[in-house]
Amino acid sequence: MRTCRTRSSRRLLSAGSSRRWRREVVSSRGPAPPGCLPAGCRARVRVQATARARARMRRPAGLLSAPRRPGGWRVSVNTVADSMRRQGLVGRSTKRNKGLTRQDRMAPKFGDLLNRDFTAGAPNRRWVGDMTEIPTDEGKLYLASVLDLFSRKLLAAPTSAHPDAQLAGDAIAMATAVRGGAERIAGVIFHSFTALCSGLGIRQSMGRVGSCFDNAAAESLFSTLEWEVLSRHHFTTREQARQVIGSWITEFYNPVRRHSTNAMRSPIDHENAAAPAALDEDQAA
Repeated sequence: MRTCRTRSSRRLLSAGSSRRWRREVVSSRGPAPPGCLPAGCRARVRVQATARARARMRRPAGLLSAPRRPGGWRVSVNTVADSMRRQGLVGRSTKRNKGLTRQDRMAPKFGDLLNRDFTAGAPNRRWVGDMTEIPTDEGKLYLASVLDLFSRKLLAAPTSAHPDAQLAGDAIAMATAVRGGAERIAGVIFHSFTALCSGLGIRQSMGRVGSCFDNAAAESLFSTLEWEVLSRHHFTTREQARQVIGSWITEFYNPVRRHSTNAMRSPIDHENAAAPAALDEDQAA
């Protein structure tokens, strides 16, 4: 005999009648609320989540982000966390590196034209850029970036063994070529380095030296690079680092990786979706 409490009274039920009473209570509640799955379906979802989590981690990028994956298959963060815990999969932590920025007191001063507003209404309106270092067994490899704030597309990412003006110039020249030449980018604001801006019709913008918040979009890119690539690889040569990072940019970051600022679209998909509107804006201007 077992004791079961109801809302109205307390009564004694045999084991058989107790099971029947529970089935009646469950059936009287009606169908499950929207968004809830029966027990059998939940078990199948857990099995599928386990298989997909294992497959995601075996990919070259090796990343999990359940709500952001396309295809209409969504699970909660807790489901993914439970699947990772059962399989022994763990996340990766980032390391803080010393900044490369050093103030040149003799260089001309430029105003901050962005004022921490990292948005743009169309391509080639606002760019940001910066440099970061990548450790290898041969020594450090330096990467310069140019990022379009409209879509977060990485336009240029040249590398060099030295963080000098040549590397900065290569970045802006590469980004200009990718966008179709100087006449296509005239008037764009570039929040970063290099003296080539004036010759290309680019309006240069600069934040305070050593303030990561004034160039947060570029810093966010490097944080993503550290999290998704550098923390997962040990580079023996600079050339190996170039190949791995280049593949990540061309095969994952620009065409696949989704951004909340792009309505959860990749940079290339976002620019393709906004192409007609951007063309109309250019014609109106």
